Amino acid sequence: MSETLPADPLAERLSRCYASAVHDVLRAQGHDNCLLPYDIRPLNIKHTLAGEVWTVSGHIDRTKSAHETLLQWTGVLSKAPGGKVVVCQPNNREVALMGELSASALQLKGVRGYIVDGGCRDAAMIDEIGFPVWCSFYTPSDIVSRWVPDSFGAPVTIGTVTVCSGDYVIADRDGIVIIPAAKAADVITRTEEVMGTEGEVRRNIMAGMDPQEAYERYGKF
Repeated sequence: MSETLPADPLAERLSRCYASAVHDVLRAQGHDNCLLPYDIRPLNIKHTLAGEVWTVSGHIDRTKSAHETLLQWTGVLSKAPGGKVVVCQPNNREVALMGELSASALQLKGVRGYIVDGGCRDAAMIDEIGFPVWCSFYTPSDIVSRWVPDSFGAPVTIGTVTVCSGDYVIADRDGIVIIPAAKAADVITRTEEVMGTEGEVRRNIMAGMDPQEAYERYGKF
C-alpha cells in the first residue's frame, strides 16, 4: 500500500496513453532520439509506467565497506521524491540496483516506479507487491561493498538518450519513451488527439472499411 500520489495531471493523462503513440508524435515533431534501449524490460508486461522523471547515477566502488554502501543506498531511497519515476544509470552490468525491500520503501513513499539501465533482484517478490520496475537483467548480486551513488537529479545518458529530471517518461511492454520537459504538455495533448483518430480508424476497420480507404480518409494507420 502506497501513500497518496502527489497531484500531477500530466502524469495521469500520460498514463492513459501508450508508448507507441507517444513515440510517433515525438518523431513527427523531429524528435526521434527518445527511446531507451530495448533490453530494458518490465518485470510485469501488463504494467504501464508514466510520470515525471527524477534521476540518479552511480558507479562500482569496491573500496567501500558494507556499512558505507548500504548507508548511501538507503540515502537514494530517502531522497527519491514521491510522485516521480526514478530513472537510474548505475554504470555497471554487475549488480542489482533494485530489490524487494527497496521497492517496498519506494512504493510506500508514493514513487510511481523505477527504471534502471542495469540489474534487479527479488523479481518475483517485487512483482507480487505490484511496484512497476523496468530493468536490463536479473542477478542475485547486490550493491553491498560494491556500488555507490554519485549524483541525484543530474542528467544521465541511457543508450543514446540524455534523460533529465523534469522530463516525462512512459513505459509499457513496447518500450520506454522519454519526453523532454519543455515538450511534455504539447506531446501529451497531441498523443490524445492521435489516439482518438486511431480509435476512429479502428472502429471503421472493424466495421469492414478497406484499410487503404481508412488511411486515405484519416491520414493515420
